[in-house]
Amino acid sequence: MNEKIANLPLKRIDGTETSLAAFQGKVLLVVNVASQCGLTPQYEGLEKLYKDYQARGLVVMGFPANEFGAQEPGTNTEIQEFCRSRFGIDFPMFSKIVVKGEGQHPLYQHLTETLPEARFPANSAMRARLEKHGVKQQKSNDILWNFEKFLINRQGDVVARFSPDTSPDDPTLTQAIEAELAKA
Repeated sequence: MNEKIANLPLKRIDGTETSLAAFQGKVLLVVNVASQCGLTPQYEGLEKLYKDYQARGLVVMGFPANEFGAQEPGTNTEIQEFCRSRFGIDFPMFSKIVVKGEGQHPLYQHLTETLPEARFPANSAMRARLEKHGVKQQKSNDILWNFEKFLINRQGDVVARFSPDTSPDDPTLTQAIEAELAKA
């Protein structure tokens, strides 16, 4: 796995220590998540992706973050309970982190520096809608909003970045996942 990110310290939502090295040889979909967002229903699709592709080596990884409209105000325990009871989430969830701005977690620093621009679905109006509400990226590589997705290949290289409004069943995302899973 890419040494740059393999040993970055991470905490699972239950507080246990881990790192991406624990997922060596897997294809990872890293997503900053929130419980009180208009995009929160994506949890259902993310869990379906995980169930559909887990046996082939996909791991969906949820990283709660509260930088966007304070839409993840809960504690790790509250977030975990919400995800399990509301969406039956079984994919790995991690402790709440900062994904942009001051205090940005090193994982997200690496992700956003490696792939500074997200792919948006055709006809996406998300950036324009957010700008109408005064929400703009401070830096061009900043995470735009909750549910932005990064795809990491089996070697630990960041290979794709998808906008928050890219749904988990979007063909562009699923084709990228399948292409990475097909590689040895």
